[in-house]
Amino acid sequence: MASMKTIAFPQTELRASNVILGLMRIAELEDEDIRTLYGSARDAGINTFDHADIYGPSRHACEERFGQAVKLSAAERESIVIQSKVGIRSGYFDFSKEHIVRTVEESLAALRTDYLDVLMLHRPDTLVEPAEVAEAFDELHAAGKVVNFGVSNHTPGQIELLKTAVQRPLVANQVQLSITHCPLIAAGIAANMGGLDQSVDRDNGLLDYARLHGMTLQAWSPFQKGFFDGVFIGDVEHYPELNSVLDELAASYGVTPTGIAVAWITRHPANMQVVLGTTNPGRVAESAAGSDIPLTREEWYRLFSAAGHVIP
Repeated sequence: MASMKTIAFPQTELRASNVILGLMRIAELEDEDIRTLYGSARDAGINTFDHADIYGPSRHACEERFGQAVKLSAAERESIVIQSKVGIRSGYFDFSKEHIVRTVEESLAALRTDYLDVLMLHRPDTLVEPAEVAEAFDELHAAGKVVNFGVSNHTPGQIELLKTAVQRPLVANQVQLSITHCPLIAAGIAANMGGLDQSVDRDNGLLDYARLHGMTLQAWSPFQKGFFDGVFIGDVEHYPELNSVLDELAASYGVTPTGIAVAWITRHPANMQVVLGTTNPGRVAESAAGSDIPLTREEWYRLFSAAGHVIP
């Protein structure tokens, strides 16, 4: 069985597991079920937990349920990484200083913690004023309410725009990524291939940018076929070859296909993290087992090809 790999965020003292437990689906769970889910993650070596103000049927609902169910001692709080996101509102995006600061204060109250280890700007706000974001970040950091900052679903250009004013390092970018949905990887592999849709760069060189600038990519929907189109694991109708290779490698490494799907992401030298969305403790353990599986280059590219991508 593989061990849990941890990564160091450049320019910070933060060290985090490369598998993250996302908590966007816990609003309707009982307290004991939430504690069991959290415990299964900790037992598997996961120390990083992902929230957002919009997760749940109402704002801060999932953060509130986590805070109610998981009573963190001071020592336990110091041993884990809690991150949350801000910026999505009903029908629009809002990176105003007022909204960022107020939302963080609400998140802290809901989570029953004094600080966030990482705060991310959720989806790009085209009306963003970088100076206003910088003021919010500086105020939150000076007050000890947020230690580190990042973004989610941002392009290199959008990040560079923020950096014209934001002085705090932007340590992470959370993006959609799975074996079957990987344009940020696939486009580079098919670079300069005229007439091939895969060669179209939809992410503005995001993968290389992250590696060049020391940003950690966090992969959300790691088992999704597309944009919430269902999972590819076990879908032998649409992905027979991929599932055959997943099964073969799972047997070889002594894990489940879920573990191999995680390993495909964590094997990449960009040192990415995988964000889980499950509420099933067993699935958490299966996923965590893929944290440090040393897939060979041949195995990694076999999975890529089996998913339907072109290797020129």
